[in-house]
Amino acid sequence: MTDDDTTLTGMLAAAHRAKASDVHLTANHPPLMRVKGDLAPIPGYTEPTGTNWLERAVGGIMTDEQVADFRRAGEVDLALSVPQVARFRVNVFRQLGAVAVALRFIPDTALSLDQLGVPAIARDLVLKPRGLVLVTGPTGSGKSTTLAAMLDIVNQTLPAHIVTVEDPVEFQHTSKRSLIHQREIGSDTASFAEALRRVLRQDPDVILIGELRDPESISTALSAAETGHLVLSTLHTQSAAKSINRIVDAFPPDQQTQVRTQLGDTLQGIISQTLLPRAQDDGRVIATEVLVNTPAIANLIREGQVSQIYSMLQAGGGIGMHTLDQDLRRLVENGSITMALARSFASDAASLDDARVRPRDLDVESWALHSTRPQDAGWAH
Repeated sequence: MTDDDTTLTGMLAAAHRAKASDVHLTANHPPLMRVKGDLAPIPGYTEPTGTNWLERAVGGIMTDEQVADFRRAGEVDLALSVPQVARFRVNVFRQLGAVAVALRFIPDTALSLDQLGVPAIARDLVLKPRGLVLVTGPTGSGKSTTLAAMLDIVNQTLPAHIVTVEDPVEFQHTSKRSLIHQREIGSDTASFAEALRRVLRQDPDVILIGELRDPESISTALSAAETGHLVLSTLHTQSAAKSINRIVDAFPPDQQTQVRTQLGDTLQGIISQTLLPRAQDDGRVIATEVLVNTPAIANLIREGQVSQIYSMLQAGGGIGMHTLDQDLRRLVENGSITMALARSFASDAASLDDARVRPRDLDVESWALHSTRPQDAGWAH
């Protein structure tokens, strides 16, 4: 191990101890980490990172092929495992002609839905025999973590063949009751397009696509869901309705009617999520919006009346649906987040006006004895 490797490992270990979710390294700037959603210095590493050191350190974690891709394109994605620290999703890029790196911590094992605080309806969705299930949210909202937990349920429960197409592979799954093949762009297949063109020839029951990023990947996902496969994927959207619009709007106008029909027929559900700082400690808690497709919702999707879906989410608690505002209210009432934070994320802040806020002199367990709402499991990072 070189001195550069030792320094990089030390930075990442310090950030891991501080429960960071991300690390940012930029030439001629002190290394930073993201904790509870905010950037902060890494303890013990407050001096600017030299250009030459960062280039050497980055070169040490890339293969020859990745170095060539970086020189050609100016950026590259990869996965990095640091023994006794963690596994990372890494993006290396250039800014103002210098090297910069963003590293995202990946938990060693897939956590359970209960541990993450993801609604129980996610288990029902991922055990559907076919269709499309989406986990959506902004960058850093834990989409990949939730998807890994859902995939692990299939792995433990069904004698199925699971094929994933990821860039890069984040959570490494071990086959349990299912057989899992994980394909990484660059090392296992040339591109998303190439992998998705061939995935249906690999006899899959469940297909995980790391992200629906273009019309081709969306078309493949919809076609696979139509032909009897369960397809799991993510989108960078912040609500169920916006997820539907994003998919439809990815296509030219003359194809949108067909896409709406496919989506209405194949969609099983959408879990839209974000991570918020806890009120009581230094962790974060998940806030969600859940759509479960019903004949009425499917009809609205086909007719392009997505704006009317919101009222169905509000009234769909009996089958596991809720809006983000309803979940923010729940988190305020059980003391997980502050009212001020909930208002800043709510679509309609007035809907929180009569929320029954847990008194600060009661702990969460005491409050739970007098509340009908479930408690949350926490997110460590």
